[in-house]
Parts: sequence; C-alpha cells; structure tokens
Amino acid sequence: MRIFLFAIVAVVVCACSKPAEIQFYQITNGDATLKLSNYGARMIELWVPDRDGGLRDVIWGYDTVEDMLAGDVNSGPVVGRFGNRIAGAKFTLDGVEYVLTPNDGANQLHGGPNGWASKVWMAEPLTDNSIKFTLVSPDGDENYPGEVTVSVTYTLTHSDLDGGSYEVALDYEATTDKATVLNPTSHGYFNLHGTAMVSSLSHIMTINADAFTPTDENLIPTGEIRSVEGTPLDFRQPHVIGERIEEDYEPLVFAKGYDHNWVLGGEFAAEVYEPATGIVMKVYTDQPGMQFYSGNFMDGTDKGKRGEYHTFRSGIALETQHFPDSPNQPEFPSTVLRPGEKYTQSTKYVFSTR
Repeated sequence: MRIFLFAIVAVVVCACSKPAEIQFYQITNGDATLKLSNYGARMIELWVPDRDGGLRDVIWGYDTVEDMLAGDVNSGPVVGRFGNRIAGAKFTLDGVEYVLTPNDGANQLHGGPNGWASKVWMAEPLTDNSIKFTLVSPDGDENYPGEVTVSVTYTLTHSDLDGGSYEVALDYEATTDKATVLNPTSHGYFNLHGTAMVSSLSHIMTINADAFTPTDENLIPTGEIRSVEGTPLDFRQPHVIGERIEEDYEPLVFAKGYDHNWVLGGEFAAEVYEPATGIVMKVYTDQPGMQFYSGNFMDGTDKGKRGEYHTFRSGIALETQHFPDSPNQPEFPSTVLRPGEKYTQSTKYVFSTR
C-alpha cells in the first residue's frame, strides 16, 4: 500500500490573493487504485478487478487539469455546502432569511456556482491508504451563514463486507461558528463497464428503500413521502436500470429518467451489478437518503479520460445525503448544524465480482 503525490499545478481557481495548487494523489492497495485531487476533494480514477481479473476504471474523471477545470464541475467531487436542491435558492433559519446564489433555474443546486466542488482543499496523507482533505468555508460563502470547517477522509482497503474485495470509505466531519445548514455528498459518476462510452442502463440496481420523495416539475420535493410500491422507482428487488426508465410515470417524466431521493431503510443503501464485467458495487451509509441520478442531462459535450465523452445515461450518481430542500421542509430530517456540534457522515463503496 502506498500514497503517491504525482503532480502539483499552480492554477487560479478562486477569488484568492495567490494561485492555489491543484494536487493529484494516488492510493494503491493490492489490485485497486484510487486517484484523487484536492480540487473539490474529488475522485479522478478508481480501478477495481473485473470478473476475469482485468482492471476497470469505474468512475468518471479527467486526464488533465485543463480538462478538469473546463469539464463538469460535479464529476467526482464533494459538493456542498448543501448537496442537491434548495427551492428558490433561499431558506429561513432562526427567523433570518438567507438568499443564496441560484444556479439551477430559480433554485440552488449542490452549493451554488462557486460551491465546494470548485474549491482547492488542503490535503493531508494520514496513512499509507488514507488521505484527508480539509476546507474552511468562510461566513457568507455563497451567502450561507457561519464559518464551516469541513473534512473528508478517503480510505482504500480490502473489505470484509458481504464478501467485498475492495472498499472506498468516505468519512466526513464538520463544525461551524454560527448556525447553518449542511448536506455534503460525494458526486461521483460510476460506470461498471469501465468506460463512459457504454451505457450504464444495463446495470442491475437494488435500492433498500420502501419510499421516495416525489418532486414538482422543477425537481423540488413536494414534501410527500411516497411508497415505491407499484411504481418504476421500486428497486427493492433487482431491476435493470433501463427496464422502466421511459415509463409514463409523472416523477420520471419530470426528471427525464431517474433523479430522485430514496428514503433509505438501513445502513445498506444500494447494490449495482454489471453482468458484462461481473463487477458489483454496494453502497453503505449512515445517511437517511440517497439520490440516484441516471445521467439524463448529459449531452456528450463533456470530454473525460481517454478521450471518452460523457454521453446520455453513460454514468450513474449515487449521492448519500439528507433529503433535497430540507431547510424548507420541516417534516424532513434536519440539516441544521450549530456551534458546539460536530457533523459526521460515513459512506462506503464496496466492490466485488460475481
């Protein structure tokens, strides 16, 4: 096992007084390799064995700094302060209304146009297989209240969970000096074929959830918790992702496919299996929800690694988190963080073959 720092590039990526250094790190553990960057604390590559013993890179990323800065900012990073959508780009906390920067029509998505995905984080290798990224988000960052110090630690290990071969663990911590809302999540796009040039609609999905949160046409939750029973969002038994994605069901029509928050039923959140490669990915989390997005808005203009373009439904995001628009939905689990409290989150992606 080892961590390797293999590039440092000085690039101005924020409104700061001097260039910030974008760094790339690589963790190798047995046959698995995880490549990371401090730009957005993001995953760049993730190589795991397939059924035949070959290695497949199962996550989207970019070959160069230039491509990464020009590409989809939400390809692989930790997004925040608030992952997912906030209706009308505003919320009220302790009687004070905070007006955020909209970047999804009238709403805010994933922390705004200059959210955590576009920040350069501090990197600190902890062990041979673990790296911690830390960011200090100042009071007023994208108009959110409070100075927040957040960290995410990536660890690549062999896994004993359900016979898994390798595990990527993400452990988050955060504190604030003023009451705020917080909902960070990892926004990696996975494709278990090992290439973005083959559709992920062939993946077989299982989601441990009896309910989901339906949305309006702007993908803002209505506040309802709806049973998945009898709907194309019922993944309690395995289904091919492409099997029901075009059904005439209002939530699917609004999202142009799957782009919904499932109300999870326990630590095991989901399983994804690709029959062509034999790769299985299981997701475990302590979060109450998971947003499954099937890449419905990708149009093939975003060029990733190896010259591959991120085309329509060629990758899936499984974002473990609290529910969308929670600051405006009092019936949803709270995302408020106050001084003296510590935010924590743990999510694991476990890989094996079948």
